[in-house]
Amino acid sequence: MRLDFIRGLYARGGPYASVYVDTDRSTEGPSNVVQRRWAHLRERLAQQEAPASVLDPLGELILDPAWAAPGRAAFARDGEVVLTEPLAARPRRQTARWAPLPHVVPLLAQRGEHVPRVEVLADRAGGDVTVIADGHRRQMTVEVADWPIQKTGAGGWSQANFEREVEETWRRNAVAVAEVVEKEAHGIGAQIVVLAGDPKARALVTDYLGKDVVRRLTVAEHGSRAPGADLQLFRREVEAACRAWTERRCAELLDTYASGNAVTGLAETARALRDRRVGTVLMHDDPSSTAMMWIGPEPTQLSTDPAELVAWGVEEPVRDRADAALARAVAATDAELWFVPRLESPDGIGALLRF
Repeated sequence: MRLDFIRGLYARGGPYASVYVDTDRSTEGPSNVVQRRWAHLRERLAQQEAPASVLDPLGELILDPAWAAPGRAAFARDGEVVLTEPLAARPRRQTARWAPLPHVVPLLAQRGEHVPRVEVLADRAGGDVTVIADGHRRQMTVEVADWPIQKTGAGGWSQANFEREVEETWRRNAVAVAEVVEKEAHGIGAQIVVLAGDPKARALVTDYLGKDVVRRLTVAEHGSRAPGADLQLFRREVEAACRAWTERRCAELLDTYASGNAVTGLAETARALRDRRVGTVLMHDDPSSTAMMWIGPEPTQLSTDPAELVAWGVEEPVRDRADAALARAVAATDAELWFVPRLESPDGIGALLRF
């Protein structure tokens, strides 16, 4: 995944408060369980000397009932919350940390890969197109011809001409939908296009898509433009398509790591990041990891050896979590970060190199 969305976190220096809290209110009774959870986390942060100017805005955010979600990640410094994101499930661990860098890796791991994609519900009148990329969602309706749309079967001398006109309406709408899908897919670099709806319309739209888009196409069996249609099964098919793409991409990266231009281990990965040679950092997803490393004020100043940083001109290296240091360097160097289920590395870290 690209980490552009967290790059602003590092615009100014820390320290940072990092909080992961279970905000599920479904079991709340007379006592506010979220308030009790936050009180416990606030106390832990206070013990680490986080100031009230950081704790107070975090508390206002976390206790606000308008922020309904099973969990929440939040990062604060200098008296303000600088990034917050709802979690689709409760956090794997409730966390309260006051440290030089934000502890973003649990958020990234739980967030998962956001696959840029185009979702299409098509019928013979046109299509509803949804574009998902960079955490944003855009929806549009494509309809260019609305008559004639339905064959009547009435018979008579003009029936054949009428049916040809109906089919031409279907074709024009399919062409329009395909053109929009192609434009949007190319615009966001879509990895998958999921097409659902009326079988005839699906076939027509597919016929007018370019080969490069067809290679990324998944045809879903469920989903309809009909008012009030239940799209739950369609959503599951979209999720399955995203999961399949992510698994394929992960396998490709691991194959490249095993046989290609790569480095292994935390120390070598840090050196390659300092040289801006890294295209993708591979990290085994281990919530229990406590690996530490040394950092300087700049994102690419990281090492397992403080003497290395001193030689690079860092006057006072400080220690912080290795995964936090790696995430900052990845975000700053336009690299990618991928969580992998396994990695042939003693510390679960490796990198694919650009050169």
